[in-house]
Amino acid sequence: MANIKPAEAAAPSLITSFFGRPLPLYFSAALLRVLLLLYGLWQDANTPVKYTDIDYLVFTDAARFVSHGQSPYARETYRYTPVLAWLLLPTAQTTGNPVWDVAWFSFGKVLFAAADLVAGWLLVRLLTGKKRPMDAATARKFAAIWLLNPMVATISTRGSSEGLLGALVTALLWAVLARRVTLAGLLLGFGVHFKIYPFIYAPAIVWWMDSDRMAVGHGSSGSTRKGSSHQAQLSRLDSITAFITPARLRLALVSLTTFLGLNIFMFKLYGTPFLTHTYLHHITRIDHRHNFSPYNTQLYLTSAFPDLSALRIESVAFLPQLLLSCLLIPLVMAKKDLPTAMLAQTFAFVTFNKVCTSQYFLWYMIFLPLYLPGSSFLRSPTKLGIPALALWVVSQGLWLQQGYELEFLGRSTFLPGLWLASLGFFLVNCWILGIIIGDCNGTKEKEL
Repeated sequence: MANIKPAEAAAPSLITSFFGRPLPLYFSAALLRVLLLLYGLWQDANTPVKYTDIDYLVFTDAARFVSHGQSPYARETYRYTPVLAWLLLPTAQTTGNPVWDVAWFSFGKVLFAAADLVAGWLLVRLLTGKKRPMDAATARKFAAIWLLNPMVATISTRGSSEGLLGALVTALLWAVLARRVTLAGLLLGFGVHFKIYPFIYAPAIVWWMDSDRMAVGHGSSGSTRKGSSHQAQLSRLDSITAFITPARLRLALVSLTTFLGLNIFMFKLYGTPFLTHTYLHHITRIDHRHNFSPYNTQLYLTSAFPDLSALRIESVAFLPQLLLSCLLIPLVMAKKDLPTAMLAQTFAFVTFNKVCTSQYFLWYMIFLPLYLPGSSFLRSPTKLGIPALALWVVSQGLWLQQGYELEFLGRSTFLPGLWLASLGFFLVNCWILGIIIGDCNGTKEKEL
């Protein structure tokens, strides 16, 4: 009897051991991406359906043009900042050795996969911040939603640059919550230049940065609520004056200077094609292939019959999208829970976007580890969490089945199949968005 060990001394479970230290998680995440990279090389060499994303070929072609002293926009359909082509210049290296040539060509995929890991590390930092009670092991479990997600790893290793955006956005959120305003401004300005859509976070960040929250450096208890009741008594002019704080001015100045500085520099290098392909193209964009959006069919009709389409939906589709993501959601949610507000903004932006591809899902998936710990989906997994995930996957699968018949089998499934599948996926996403917003509004203001 004396040799019997108490229950507390029992060996920890495998899951506890795995997340108890950082090395197993990050090693597994890196190994997953290495295996997918190697599998991708095999698939590209042996099957007619390639693993490498067509976008990666566009990126690397643009990098090849740059390496020869030409404009990246000499590559047709390159719609990105020249910075991306510059980052991928190593992919243009040729050595004459097939193995090394393949290795250099895969440099961008490795870069994007490494950015995934950086984003995951930043998520752990955010989850274990001073104002969050979460321990490191639990934080790593939630970060695994991103780090061990096969969808995230596959998209990055196929050559999509969304991993870079994930790292950039998490770094921006960390800088804001750490009250590092200058760094946040630099990241925001660069992020908008790099991919445009991070501009939606500016209203939420600015609204969150009230004088009481920023004055205390690392948060305080009760000051924001007192400040809010005091501001309600101010005159309209005094309210406007109170809104214009040093932190908000510095964020606006640094981010705007960074954004304009980069754009002026790029315009001097590449002229009008830079503005046309990087920014103006998105206003009249009519991509309909691989597009989950309900606008899909209308965009197809516009592209097929441009002279017969009376309604140029592609030029006005952004109005409801921006109303939700840039105005309503920030006003309602930002001061209560900034990470959840940014999740809701991104979810609304992607859901209501006229072009919605699977790569865009990573834009909001990066916020899930920050939102899920206190969400309704985990509080009621059987009644809400699992059904929501199942509906999201199934509705997406139904669209993919219709899209496969259209794009691979040549069957016209636009009406009613593809349109109904797009509408179903849209409605599922709207329902999930409503739950996210409801979760934020049902909680007290968080001091971060």
